[in-house]
Amino acid sequence: MHTPDSPFYTEDHQAFRDQLRRFVEKDISPFIEEWEAAGRVPRELHEKAANIGLLGLGYPQEQGGNGIDDPFFSIIAAEELARAGSGGLCIALLTHNIATPPIVHAGTDEQKAKFVAPVLAGEKITALAITEPEGGSDVANIRTTAKRDGDSYIVNGAKTFITSGMRADFITTAVRTGEPGLGGLSLLVIEADTLGLDRTSLNKMGWQCSDTATLYFDNCRVPIANRVGPENAGFLAIMRNFNHERLMLISTAYAFAQVCYDEALAYARERITFGRALIKNQVIRHKLVEMKMKIDAIKAQLEILSWRVWQGEAPIAELCMLKAFSTRSLEHIAGEAVQILGGAGYIRGAKVERIFRETKVLSIGGGANEVMIDLASRQMGY
Repeated sequence: MHTPDSPFYTEDHQAFRDQLRRFVEKDISPFIEEWEAAGRVPRELHEKAANIGLLGLGYPQEQGGNGIDDPFFSIIAAEELARAGSGGLCIALLTHNIATPPIVHAGTDEQKAKFVAPVLAGEKITALAITEPEGGSDVANIRTTAKRDGDSYIVNGAKTFITSGMRADFITTAVRTGEPGLGGLSLLVIEADTLGLDRTSLNKMGWQCSDTATLYFDNCRVPIANRVGPENAGFLAIMRNFNHERLMLISTAYAFAQVCYDEALAYARERITFGRALIKNQVIRHKLVEMKMKIDAIKAQLEILSWRVWQGEAPIAELCMLKAFSTRSLEHIAGEAVQILGGAGYIRGAKVERIFRETKVLSIGGGANEVMIDLASRQMGY
């Protein structure tokens, strides 16, 4: 049965939203400042998130998922997690959504049991390692090498800007096993205790409670059994998850834009300046309307594209454009929210202050907006 406000959402969606909202209010929001200062979220939070079904959204039941490939649950997850006002919290809990899908799609049953099931149970943490110091979105020129030696690969190279790289137990890593270009890439799952693996933490502008690392591989011996899919077919496994990753980033940008709008609207109604509420000023009302216009446009297109992807379509150009538009819009909306709150929006601890610092990472990560726009233009034949 669908809820009255949208044809995309059912009573099951609402029940999940209610449960997740309670989880955020009880187990997350009171501790955000503590986790931001510590630079990480506790491992126990992953287990709690698994227990309410958050980590298993969209994954097969045999690996511990909910078995429901419904992207609208993920939109709800983004909306409710954003209420805590911390992008670092979201990415720390959900890094597995970019690291485990290649294993789910291309891995063996043994690999799924070892590298997927414990992650969905909240017992292990995983990361995706593609970006290298010499190039960001330039996947074709990955330099980290993996050379066969008996029943192992010997891995040498480095990866950087790796989300959850310090805490990860399993690292899904893009390596070069063949000739230059996309056709020479493979995926290896490198385990945390591998000899020769070294990690260095990176200090960032935002996402403070999500660790980010540079990884160094010095003659790391990785079993061939840890290769995901055929040799030199790694790009196909990576590419298969691109659309879902873009939907995740769009959902995140939309959800945090909504939080900024809600915070700004509440403050404008309560704040008294020159003897009247701030919202009585036309310029403030216009700012709020501009914010709402962008948010509603993003949500409408997000729901349409989510539906299309769910039906098996691959609207690559539209996803690239919406990724760029939603993240650019978040930058504007977060800035306007800080402006409306004034000094109160510039103080650490305010949700809009933290979100404002974190906007840029969404415009850069998952494919920089410039890359997204160029890809969209090529998809449309320009």
